[in-house]
Amino acid sequence: MTQVPAVLLLEDGTAFYGKSAGKIGTTTGELCFNTGMTGYQEVFTDPSYFGQLLVTTNAHIGNYGTRASETESGNIKIAGLVCKNYTWQYSRLLATESIQDYFQQEALIGISDVDTRAIVRHIRHKGAMNAIISSDTLDLQVLKAQLAEVPSMDGLELASKVSTESPYFMGNSDAKYKVAVLDYGVKGNILNCMVERGCFLQVFPAKTPLAEIKKWNPDGYFLSNGPGDPAPMHYAVETTKGILAAGKPLFGICLGHQILALAIGISTYKMHNGHRGINHPVKNLMTGRSEITSQNHGFGVRADQLMSREDIEITHVNLNDDTIEGIRLKQHKAFSVQYHPEASPGPHDARYLFDSFVQMIAESKNEAIEQPIFHHG
Repeated sequence: MTQVPAVLLLEDGTAFYGKSAGKIGTTTGELCFNTGMTGYQEVFTDPSYFGQLLVTTNAHIGNYGTRASETESGNIKIAGLVCKNYTWQYSRLLATESIQDYFQQEALIGISDVDTRAIVRHIRHKGAMNAIISSDTLDLQVLKAQLAEVPSMDGLELASKVSTESPYFMGNSDAKYKVAVLDYGVKGNILNCMVERGCFLQVFPAKTPLAEIKKWNPDGYFLSNGPGDPAPMHYAVETTKGILAAGKPLFGICLGHQILALAIGISTYKMHNGHRGINHPVKNLMTGRSEITSQNHGFGVRADQLMSREDIEITHVNLNDDTIEGIRLKQHKAFSVQYHPEASPGPHDARYLFDSFVQMIAESKNEAIEQPIFHHG
């Protein structure tokens, strides 16, 4: 593999020089970082990263190759990759191809051999910002002009760009429960976790009218993860209000958590850096137990607004910064979490939440409940 000189230019004018990774070219997006030490292919294909340049803090990327079955969606969703050591030789027997071959097929542009620690420290201090990667040109003036045209993630609606174009089914049609999935950029293993628990899913495009979804008569609704700012997603907020009014069980993850908050009058905000990794500590306030969680989000819900609402219970908080990680609506069969309980990649401390959702559906159908909601299985 031949690498050529490349540059990463941040919107504040800071530049880092390295070598090309993947396809030769130029790409732009919001710069963010992930602290996970494994699971890079699952991260690259997570639709929640759409429109973002990803900095991997783990020093080695590509060392265990890639495998077609280890994806969370149909293709790579990150806009570009920034890494330290880019390894196209791999030794894992289960791998099917090198990361370079994978990136070439997916037309992904990246940069390697840069000081990722310095980059992360810079954006941790300055906050998330747009950036541009290029192995086409090193002319900073040309790149600054291109970068100036890139829209801010704040106010950007992206969920509809990664959602399925038409409805599809997953699971056994004879399964006990029917769950309607609102696809804002859903990960494959989130769907798998529900199918494994006896749910038959129909996955709907993000902007599907609720009246159309209701025709299927689902037992419960799921609001998925996804990219971008939740604030401009008025279509999703109105759909969620309708679901709450209908009284069916509702579960939201990540972007779905933020949409649920907006539907009940709680504002969202752009975080300084966001949470992205597979080792974020979260406290379950219902049990007093701590969970190590997988996270990927750059927006959060307003804690101060939640504190004054007696109709909402805060169920989970982040132990690093006290941000809100979970809520439950006392007057509705609805709850949500900010993190990714399927944890692909990551520890499975929070997969009990899928059990809780199924139990909530069972309760709504007057069936027996085996264990209290929000407790570990």
